[in-house]
Amino acid sequence: MRTNLKALAAAGLVAAKLALVVTLVGHHPVEAAARGGSNVVSLTNPLEAPRQAIVGGVLWKCAGSNCAAPADGSRPVLVCQRVAKTFGPIARFTSPAGELSSEDLSRCNGQS
Repeated sequence: MRTNLKALAAAGLVAAKLALVVTLVGHHPVEAAARGGSNVVSLTNPLEAPRQAIVGGVLWKCAGSNCAAPADGSRPVLVCQRVAKTFGPIARFTSPAGELSSEDLSRCNGQS
């Protein structure tokens, strides 16, 4: 009986942790990563295979059209420009400060 109670308590704890994660992360992991202190990018052209690269001293991990890296305090437009040079044109850039405006995104991609 005691073993069953321990197992039940452990299962309840796991369920509570899972509920907390779902609440905090929600259905949009990209936005959750940005809120959590990361820079997140959506590439215009998806990569054929996952890639990693150190950009400005920070490790960026990309798969498909999504890339993410810890924010390092640099200005988002400058980070975006460096990432675009490494991985290609960027459709969306989100940092802990928020999403880049269309004007800043154009500057990021070298269009202004």
